Amino acid sequence: MPGDTLIEVRDLTKRYGGVVALADMNLTVERGTVHAVVGENGAGKSTLMKILAGAVHPDSGTIRIAGEAVTLESPNAARKRGIGIVYQELSLFPERSVLANLYVTREPSTLGVVSTRKMEAESRDLLARLGLNVDVHAPIGRLTIGERQLVELARVLLEEPQLIILDEPNSALNERETQRLFAVLRQLRSRGHTMLYVSHRLEEVFAISDRVTITRNGRDVLTKDRKDLTIPEVIVGMIGVQHDQMFPPPLPPTAESRADDRIVVSGLSGGPLKNVDLTARAGEVIGLAGLEGSGASTLLSILFGTQKASAGTVTFPDTKGLPRSPTDAARRGVCLVPADRRRNGLMLEKSILFNISQVFVGAQTGGSWLFRTGPAYARAQRQIDNLKIKARSPWTLANQLSGGNQQKVVIGKWLEIGPKVFLLDDPTRGVDVGAKREIYGLIRKMSADGGIVLFSSTELPELVGLCDRIVVFYQGRIAGELSGVDDHTLLHVINTGEMPAASTGTTP
Repeated sequence: MPGDTLIEVRDLTKRYGGVVALADMNLTVERGTVHAVVGENGAGKSTLMKILAGAVHPDSGTIRIAGEAVTLESPNAARKRGIGIVYQELSLFPERSVLANLYVTREPSTLGVVSTRKMEAESRDLLARLGLNVDVHAPIGRLTIGERQLVELARVLLEEPQLIILDEPNSALNERETQRLFAVLRQLRSRGHTMLYVSHRLEEVFAISDRVTITRNGRDVLTKDRKDLTIPEVIVGMIGVQHDQMFPPPLPPTAESRADDRIVVSGLSGGPLKNVDLTARAGEVIGLAGLEGSGASTLLSILFGTQKASAGTVTFPDTKGLPRSPTDAARRGVCLVPADRRRNGLMLEKSILFNISQVFVGAQTGGSWLFRTGPAYARAQRQIDNLKIKARSPWTLANQLSGGNQQKVVIGKWLEIGPKVFLLDDPTRGVDVGAKREIYGLIRKMSADGGIVLFSSTELPELVGLCDRIVVFYQGRIAGELSGVDDHTLLHVINTGEMPAASTGTTP
């Protein structure tokens, strides 16, 4: 029960060569609570969790479980001590059944033969509590990402751990799947389970946690009950700057700026969109706001050529209409940073070198489309340097990078073609606060260099802090434009479609 310490970490230190991952890290976790650990990439969160899970050995420090000093020399030792972990990257076998994944290396047997009947009986109630209504004999590969995440959680729960570590458990989940996961976590807490929840999504941390530990540079900076904290306080703890300093001011136009360039959308319909009129000019950051399905993401898809319009016209800076395809868009200097970088923005099993050159090579015509390693290496190194991508070399695989660095690769591959139009669909989703700040700076530079920037986001502070004006979509139509408003006003318009008279803007 709360107030009874389950895990106590004192002065934990871990170095990788000359890099200090943890420096005298401390943590106290009480039973029956959800304890969140937050921090930028490199702050030490994942290293701490891997040590508690027995996957990494600390150089010094102590770990106590229920008051007893322990040495967690392996994952199996941690499991025996009642610690289970759900990693960010799912460790399931897609070709094997749900049951087989639930009981990897510990299948119950009858007379030496694996018993699926026992597996079904043991897991039935748990799967029902998790709301996981799937065919347990079907391959994992047929399940949605959200269902797979719940299978991973169920596998841990079947071992009846004292402590469940959740390391970015919803990084690949959509809003509906995330809410389903949170409902399960609240249910587990009500049953007395103790959880360590690692995330960079602060709104979700505040929605699910009882207590929060902030980490920075391998140390614990602050630990407080969630009810005694605010998001701005957490941001200050994580990166050392005030919340209002997250958004860099506009930059002066550069010599490359093309002030007369614009996109003119007239009477555009398609998908949920109905008769949309919009003008976006070079040098502006135009925010697109709205509930999921309201039309903001559809507009970006149509402008990029991945979805077809049913009516209306669009004129781009090159005086042409809508792209016929994404390849046509790329050749015309139109880029799209998608909301789901893992599925649509990157080839995770390929190197940074390959990913950075993907668009450049594909956008070429004639014989210049051939892939050449020398120029590709130069492109990748240029973007690694320009965007400060943290990677060992251009040959580093994309799936080995943090979320923020993966997103920089997505942006970098487009910068290689010198785009004029930037379509950004929730570009900071799934990245930590520090990486967000760097991406905001990149967006300012895109605008200052004369780019036309259309920026859709599910985070209202981003829209308010970064955009020159915000176009609000409501049920497929534009409810109006806002500028100089606060989060509360924007939220009201997004949810009701009703514009406050004093905030209504016009677009010539």
